[in-house]
Amino acid sequence: MGSVGSQRLQEAGAACPWDRSMVMSFSFDGGQLEEVAVGTARGQADGPGGTPVSPDSAVEEPVPDDRYHAIYFAMLLAGVGFLLPYNSFITDVDFLHHKYPGTSIVFDMSLTYILVALVAVLLNNALVERLSLHTRITAGYLLALGPLLFVSICDVWLQLFSRDQAYAINLAAVGTVAFGCTVQQSSFYGYTGMLPKRYTQGVMTGESTAGVMVSLSRILTKLLLPDERASTLIFFLLSAGLELLCCLLHLLVRRSRFVRRHTARPRDCRPAGPHYRVHHDVAAGDVRFEHQGPAPANCGSPKDSPAHEVTSGCGGAYTRFDVPQRRVKRSWPSFRALLLHRYVVARVIWADMLSIAVTYFITLCLFPGLESEIRHCILGEWLPILIMAVFNLSDFVGKILAALPVDWRGPHLLACACLRLVFIPLFILCVYPSGAPALRHPAWPCVFSLLMGISNGYFGSVPMILAAGKVSPKQRELAGNTMTVSYMTGLTLGSAVAYGTYSLTRGARRSCFPATANASLPAGP
Repeated sequence: MGSVGSQRLQEAGAACPWDRSMVMSFSFDGGQLEEVAVGTARGQADGPGGTPVSPDSAVEEPVPDDRYHAIYFAMLLAGVGFLLPYNSFITDVDFLHHKYPGTSIVFDMSLTYILVALVAVLLNNALVERLSLHTRITAGYLLALGPLLFVSICDVWLQLFSRDQAYAINLAAVGTVAFGCTVQQSSFYGYTGMLPKRYTQGVMTGESTAGVMVSLSRILTKLLLPDERASTLIFFLLSAGLELLCCLLHLLVRRSRFVRRHTARPRDCRPAGPHYRVHHDVAAGDVRFEHQGPAPANCGSPKDSPAHEVTSGCGGAYTRFDVPQRRVKRSWPSFRALLLHRYVVARVIWADMLSIAVTYFITLCLFPGLESEIRHCILGEWLPILIMAVFNLSDFVGKILAALPVDWRGPHLLACACLRLVFIPLFILCVYPSGAPALRHPAWPCVFSLLMGISNGYFGSVPMILAAGKVSPKQRELAGNTMTVSYMTGLTLGSAVAYGTYSLTRGARRSCFPATANASLPAGP
């Protein structure tokens, strides 16, 4: 290393002769040799008024801001992107009931999605230290977009499959979408956990925005296009186009200075132990050793990275000579280490994990399965479409309210989430007894859906937002993934319980006249 340093100093001296008043200082810390050549005039090392200029302050970059809230809007669209495909499949409930009459297609889609999503989120949680964040997100977008285009073109437009084949293909498409979207979702919560809190709220608001946009899209295509096949095709193509937009926007945002600053891995500038600095005054021929204490824990700018070299004019130079770093072979962490990391995080955020699991368990017991089977003799197939639209809109409002600064304690949040159990008997009364339910007026399920949506949006977002702030910055991505595991566990259990409510709705369609394929919205009940 000494010969290399001498050679490079000689080369620099040949290009620019050393001034006799130059002072060179070398520092030894952890095997690295650093040379700092200060300007020829003593005044050049001072700032205005003769104040010494700190090297760290000279290279420190200002924190970039989210100009025009563009990053927040991009995160909101990201939330739209990983729930849009699934919402597109289940919101087209009138087309599903017409094509597969007498089947539990919506229940089957919901359970398929949840089971595959649970496997995906567990796999993503295990691979969070192995695969890069943006690799997982990009792969998720591709897996979500492909089935949406395939079903819209091959099944809805060209109708290449028989009824049974189309049924199986739709379930397979939902399963593929579930895997891709869940990898996106779990990765995005880890992603936004490294950003300020408002961006996690933006992603969760985007989830509800997806439901609102899909519901409005289905209502408009059904009203404007009388042909059911054409309206369904346009509906799916609009969803695919929006999904592609979300993917492209993610690829742009990940390169922004704001995102790169917050998601950069912490770097260690130098070892924490003591180090030594050698001052060599060329003019006086004096050599002086100086012992320094431990280096600060925080790291400076990217200019502190190894092998950085800046050469200015003859007045001064900054050159760094580094010992070649030992290559560290990356290997899989042990199973015990994986469990230990997750146990440490779960001990801190256990109340938030249970709150989000209970919230989505109750919601999936009723939505979309039971709500899609509520019928009315006059409104026909429009009633489940309207109920889903009310839920998606109120869920959107609830997630906006989650941005309000309320200091929730974990047990209190969990108790409020458990109070939502009251919605289960209320919705059952809207379909039971079959054919003549106790709460038969269509206003009842709409009001219950409104309240359930607001509470789902709020109590489904607040735990996710608070959890990231309870752990250290290095653990935030893992905390986001762990919260997603709890979220998916609640969804899975709720979807399984929802099958028990399907038997309550079997006589609902026979109690009225059969719904037409594309009934127009009546003027009144």
